[in-house]
Amino acid sequence: MHGIGSFASFLVRIRPGPWMLGFLLAGCAAGTGRPAPALVVEPPAAWQGEAAAADAQVEEGWWRGFGAAELDALVRQAQAGSEDLGMAAARIDAARARLRIASAVRGPTLDATAEVGREARLGGRAEVDGSVRTVGFAARYEFDLWGRLAASQRQAEQALRASGFDRDTVRLGLTAEVAAAWMRLLGSRERAAIATEGLDNARRLLQLVEARRSAGAAAPLDLALQRGLVAARERELAHRRAQANELDAALAQLLGLTEGRLVATTSPARSQRLQSVRAPSVRAGLPADLLVRRPDIARVEAQLAAADADVQATRAALLPRVVLDGRIGLQGQADGGLLKNPLYNLVVGLTAPVFDGGRLAGEHALAEARRQALRGAYRAAVAAAFTEAQTALHALAGADAQAAAHAIELEQAQRAVALAEVRYRAGAETLLVLLDAQRTLYAAQDLGVQLHEAQLLARVALYRALGGGWRDEEADAGRG
Repeated sequence: MHGIGSFASFLVRIRPGPWMLGFLLAGCAAGTGRPAPALVVEPPAAWQGEAAAADAQVEEGWWRGFGAAELDALVRQAQAGSEDLGMAAARIDAARARLRIASAVRGPTLDATAEVGREARLGGRAEVDGSVRTVGFAARYEFDLWGRLAASQRQAEQALRASGFDRDTVRLGLTAEVAAAWMRLLGSRERAAIATEGLDNARRLLQLVEARRSAGAAAPLDLALQRGLVAARERELAHRRAQANELDAALAQLLGLTEGRLVATTSPARSQRLQSVRAPSVRAGLPADLLVRRPDIARVEAQLAAADADVQATRAALLPRVVLDGRIGLQGQADGGLLKNPLYNLVVGLTAPVFDGGRLAGEHALAEARRQALRGAYRAAVAAAFTEAQTALHALAGADAQAAAHAIELEQAQRAVALAEVRYRAGAETLLVLLDAQRTLYAAQDLGVQLHEAQLLARVALYRALGGGWRDEEADAGRG
C-alpha cells in the first residue's frame, strides 16, 4: 500500500525525458486534431427561370397554403401515428443515452467495496493465517491528457444532433408524401367523376341516335359507333375507380390505418374536389440559403463532425493513459478489528499499448475511412438538394404554363361539342363530327384535372426541396 508520502515521492522520481516530450507532442496533436479540409461546394448564383428573392421564406406549416382543411387533418394524423417517426424518435433516445455514457466516462467513478478473503501459510516465514475482511470505497479517474474522452463526448453530441436532424428529415418526407398522395387521390376521384359525366353524355346521345335510327334518319354505322363510345366510357370509368381505390389504400398506409381504407372516405370530406385546392405561389429564394434550410444536409454535416471527433478519439487511443486509483476503508482479521485498521491507497498508473494485433490502428483507419466517406456524402447531399430544387422549379413553371394554355383549349372544346350536337340534331352534320368533338372535350376535361394535379404536386415537391420551412433552432440561437 502507498500513502500520501510514497505517492509524492513517486511523482518526484518521475524524470521527464525525450519519451515524455514525444507523448506530449502527440497528445497535443490528438487532442486538437487537424482541421478538416474545407468542403468547397459552390452554390449557383440564382435559380434558372426564377428571380432572386433573398427574403423568400417557406413557412413550417406550408401545406396549409393549399387551403384544404382535410389535408391539414391528414398531415396531423400522419405525424401523430407514423411508425417511421416513432423509430426516428427511438434513435434519438439511443443517441441521448450514448451521450450520457460518454459524458459519464470523463468524470471520476466511485464504488463501494466489501471483500472477504482467507490467507494461510504454505511455507516459508510468512506470518499470515485466517480470514481478512475489507470494507470501503474505491475511486478511479483518468486524466484526459490527449483529449480522447473529450473527443468521444463530442462524437456523441454530434451523433445526437444528427439523429434529431434525421427525425426532421423523416417528418418532412412524410408530410410531403401525405400531401402528394392526397392530391393524387383527389385527382383520381375527379377523373372518375369526369368519366361518369362522359358516360352519361354518351348514353344520352345514344338515345338520340337510336331515335334517329328508328325514324330512318341515322345509319346503322352511327348506332354502332355511339354504342362503342358508351362501352369505352364504361371501361374508362371502371379503370378510374380502380385507380382511386388503389390511391385510397396507399394514403391509408401512410396514415398507419391497418384496414387499408381512409376514414375520410366515409365523411363529407370525400366530396372535396381537386379544383377547389388552391395552388399557392412559392418563391425559392437564393440557392445558397438551401445549405441551412434542409435537415438532410444538416444531418450529414453533424455526422461528419461526429466522424472528425471519432478520428481524434481513435488517434488518442494509440497513446498512453494516466489513471489515478484511490481506496479508503477498513481492514481486519476479526469482526472487532475492522475499526482498528483504517487505511487508504492512492496509485497513479501509466499504461501504454504495446501489442494488440493492430486493433487500435485498425480502429483509427476505420474512423478515417468513415470520415472520407461522409465528406463525399456531404457533397452528394448538397448537389442533390440543388438538383431537386431546380427540377421542382422547372416542373412548376411548366405545369403553370400548360394550365394557362389549356384553359383556352377546354373552352373551345366545350363550344365545339355544343355546336356539333345542334348541327347533328338539325341533320346538318354527321355523327363522326359529333363523336370527334365529344372525344376532344372528354380528353380536355381529363387533361385539365391532370394539369391542376401537376401544378399542386410541383409545389409540394418544391416545398420539400426547399426544406419545408425547417430551421436549425440551435444554430439560429447561436447566431442570435
